[in-house]
Amino acid sequence: MSDLLNRRLSLLGANLPLLKQCLHGIERECLRVTDEGRLAQTPHPEALGSALTNEQITTDYSESLLEFITPALPDPAQVLDSLEQTHRFVYSKLGDEYLWSPSMPCVLPAEEDIPIAEYGTSNIGKLKHVYRKGLALRYGRTMQCIAGIHYNFSLPEALWPLLRAAEGSDENDRDFQSSAYIGLIRNFRRYSWLLMYLFGASPALDKGFMRGHPHQLEELDADTLFLPYATSLRMSDLGYQSNAQAGLTPCYNDLASYTDSLRRAVGTPYPPYVEIGTHVDGEWVQLNTNILQIENEYYSNIRPKRVTYTGERPIQALTARGVQYVEVRCLDINPFLAVGIDLPQARFLDAFLLFCALNDSPLLDNGECGQCTDNFLTVVKEGRRPGLELQRNGQPIDLRQWANELLDNIRPLAELLDQAHGGEAHAKALEAQRAKVDDASLTPSAQVLARMTEHDESFAKFALRQSRIHAQTFREQPLSQDRQQAFETLARDSLVEQSRLEQQEVGDFDLFVGAYQASILAISN
Repeated sequence: MSDLLNRRLSLLGANLPLLKQCLHGIERECLRVTDEGRLAQTPHPEALGSALTNEQITTDYSESLLEFITPALPDPAQVLDSLEQTHRFVYSKLGDEYLWSPSMPCVLPAEEDIPIAEYGTSNIGKLKHVYRKGLALRYGRTMQCIAGIHYNFSLPEALWPLLRAAEGSDENDRDFQSSAYIGLIRNFRRYSWLLMYLFGASPALDKGFMRGHPHQLEELDADTLFLPYATSLRMSDLGYQSNAQAGLTPCYNDLASYTDSLRRAVGTPYPPYVEIGTHVDGEWVQLNTNILQIENEYYSNIRPKRVTYTGERPIQALTARGVQYVEVRCLDINPFLAVGIDLPQARFLDAFLLFCALNDSPLLDNGECGQCTDNFLTVVKEGRRPGLELQRNGQPIDLRQWANELLDNIRPLAELLDQAHGGEAHAKALEAQRAKVDDASLTPSAQVLARMTEHDESFAKFALRQSRIHAQTFREQPLSQDRQQAFETLARDSLVEQSRLEQQEVGDFDLFVGAYQASILAISN
């Protein structure tokens, strides 16, 4: 273990109560489907409130793609409880529809029949809709129906000044904190292949998803494609490539270079998009003709984040006030778990992210950047292959050997978290992961294939069966009257708020888009 990590562990050991102030939040996406497992073509249920203004229940890309957002809380058990309650409320309003259990989508209709999310007639609502039209134009609607779990994590604000003083840094508190989070992200790039091995849960998909595109997948049955050792096809390229984003690889050496590269992408025209234009037959089809319409279009496994003020853009918030937390975006939904993630996984993620934050994190040169990407893609496509080797410092290393070394290094962080919280939950969560390293058949990806084989069912049939099992769990345990009432009020209030925004709207949408576009070009570091 590095000297730096040892010193930081000692400092944390002397300030244990701080570790109870880490914050956690979860965003879970899932498709609404019919009782036959087809994509629901119904509008976002009004009983769930406004997708524009309800802070806990919204939609992502499609009108059929729900997104549940928990508050940020210090105890991941409370976060998961909040997520479970949201699921129960939603099921009380879904009629005969189901929430699809895995990340890879159900049997999809024709591309043009996948409904794009609607957010009403306010300028911001229209902007969200046009942005999604742009995504359809650029990447196709099918790809936007993949669902995932985003895990948001922050270290306590009070920790950074302590670390800064102990290390004699000449950066101010804000810049020291941002640098440390960017260091976490670099280490995440180095080690996130481990998360894909441990938690990847998408080794198979419905054959129709590929829409006849060329691919390297194998047939499991007449309706299912898979790779025998894959962990997360969701995170592989799947034959769909974004040429526009190919040159966009921020290597996270500092916050300024990250925000600069995104700002350039949002301001740099991309010829194939220019050729289409922003309007077709007088209708908006994309917000602009640049590499990215907005910064959130950049697809990455982890993002530095800062809570934004009303009307503020993500890059403006980061540039003005620095990094506040990270958003982990590469996690599959576990189809065996009712809310897609459980407490042992959250506890392990906390220890893993703390390790990434506190361990040495040298800058990534281009060679190492490429190596990180290659390791990640190798594991998502063949992570369970016996004897699989990855690249470390340009040398081959056995995946299991490296995974066990990483778990050994993460263990002191798990133990420190247990000292802070009491009990052994984090150490036990870590040992559960070590069991998967020793026996690949315990990984969720292996379990998915085993269950499909055992029941002799296609991916779509397996997923629908799991969806029904979870639906029954939620419907059999309705919310208390108070909690149900609180969700109902939240939904009603959000509809009132959307209506207020629409009635008070001033100014033309074209001018609104222009001002929105200009706002990012005006930022100077």
